[in-house]
Amino acid sequence: MSETTHDGAVTVSSPPSASPDDGLSPAELAAKYGLSVSGARPSLPEYVRQLWGRRHFISAFSRARLHAQYSQAKLGQLWQVATPLLNALVYYLIFGLLIGTRNGVQDFVPFLVTGVFIFTFTQSSVLAGTRAISGNLGLVRALHFPRAALPISFCLMQLQQLLYSMIVLVVIVLGCGEVPSFPWLLAVPALTLQFVFNTGLAMIMARLGAKIPDMAQLMPFILRTWMYASGVMYSIDEITKGKNIPGWVHFLLDVNPAAVYIDLMRFALIDSFRDGGYLPPHVWALAVGWALVIGLGGFVYFWKAEERYGRG
Repeated sequence: MSETTHDGAVTVSSPPSASPDDGLSPAELAAKYGLSVSGARPSLPEYVRQLWGRRHFISAFSRARLHAQYSQAKLGQLWQVATPLLNALVYYLIFGLLIGTRNGVQDFVPFLVTGVFIFTFTQSSVLAGTRAISGNLGLVRALHFPRAALPISFCLMQLQQLLYSMIVLVVIVLGCGEVPSFPWLLAVPALTLQFVFNTGLAMIMARLGAKIPDMAQLMPFILRTWMYASGVMYSIDEITKGKNIPGWVHFLLDVNPAAVYIDLMRFALIDSFRDGGYLPPHVWALAVGWALVIGLGGFVYFWKAEERYGRG
């Protein structure tokens, strides 16, 4: 390339040298310089590491939501126990007395209260999970954190609420003549497995609820149907005894996860339930299986949409 100066002299300059980045696509340039998409989904191990790093936030958030839940009510935190107790009273009047589901069931009061408390744990976790993302869009859009922290926090809140209720449940069981014994310790692994199951299910519903807002309106009807099929206020064995029920219905009743966790807690706390042989040997295997399949599967299912929460 030639160039003429002001005094008429002609100089020759060489053409500009090519940059090593010339010809690279934007994606290749980003990869070369270590750039990543803003808000991109991390790898699964990295996601788990981020969640562990936010463990104090998860714990504090669940406690704050628990205390705020009944802050406007005069009885305050007493409603944590009063609500499931009132539900149990209604079910006792309708199902136990009027319909007669207490017939053939020893210790029907602890049987019923245990079923109500344990199913309420799952029911509340699922409802809270459904709104975990859609009901906290301001938080999701304002701060960067692993979104799984929200459904986990809500399930942890429901676990804390259940532990308060368990104090009342133990008082009721003792008042009905039960004596503390070694099987009561089985309540700990049973609740642990149920918590893992609830958390996985809450994560599934959180992703669906974030995409389909109407899920929050539909879930109460689904959960009510699930409750009626789970033996909360009646004994499944007594109801189905001597009836010509299709085999597939028996199968669904046997593998129903809500009924499985309810049976485990009844087996742990109620002597007559253990003596009556109501707990088949496969129930513990089902409890572990449901916890692993739904707990781990729900976590992976939620993680796969991590970058889409709060957008659109």
